[in-house]
Amino acid sequence: MVEIVIYSIIIGAIGGACIAAGASRMFHAPEVQSMGSFRTLGEMNACGGDPVAHFSFGLGFLFSSAASAVAAGALTQDVMHRIIPNWAAGILLARNKNVEETVQDPGKMAIAGAGVGAVLVTFLNSLSSVIPQKLSDVASGVLVPATTWLINPVMPAVFWLAALDGGKSTGIWGTVLGGISALVSGNAIPGIVLGILIGKTADENGYKSNVVKILIAIVVVMFIAIAYFRGFFNNF
Repeated sequence: MVEIVIYSIIIGAIGGACIAAGASRMFHAPEVQSMGSFRTLGEMNACGGDPVAHFSFGLGFLFSSAASAVAAGALTQDVMHRIIPNWAAGILLARNKNVEETVQDPGKMAIAGAGVGAVLVTFLNSLSSVIPQKLSDVASGVLVPATTWLINPVMPAVFWLAALDGGKSTGIWGTVLGGISALVSGNAIPGIVLGILIGKTADENGYKSNVVKILIAIVVVMFIAIAYFRGFFNNF
């Protein structure tokens, strides 16, 4: 137990600092190189600089993350992408409501994120280690099928609808690349996301743009490589 706590503090602090600082740097893109999730940026913007909103948003994912830690013995992406950056922002905003001096300051966010990460990861890992195996098996039997249903049929449909809603170009590219991605990798989401990216870039710059041509070439080469190494061509 002591070993788990020590490792959790170290890993949680390092991971939390990196994630929180990365989320903060996204507010300064493209002037500086960012390193975070656009989803995280959008969710943090939606809180409108309100510390209570940041705390509440992160708290909403704490229980599901704790359940996953108990059932699977692993931390979900919500821990890093949703709870830590929002709680770090909430802590800073509780003392200073100026987002430019708090949420948009990578240094301060890194420090707050390190503290939140150390405490949160230690709590979740400790909780997972003390839960009886029988209870963990019960939780796993419930959560694993639910997660499978969410990832396989539900999430691709959500991303595909988003592509269709983005316009004709994103709808066509998202549908085509999503289908190809599902064939070669078994997951349509990466293809749909790339389709949205190509479609939006084409709408803004036109298909004669070198950026669009390079992007399409990269995607084509990438899918061919994935198909080859996964043995897709051997089925013919």
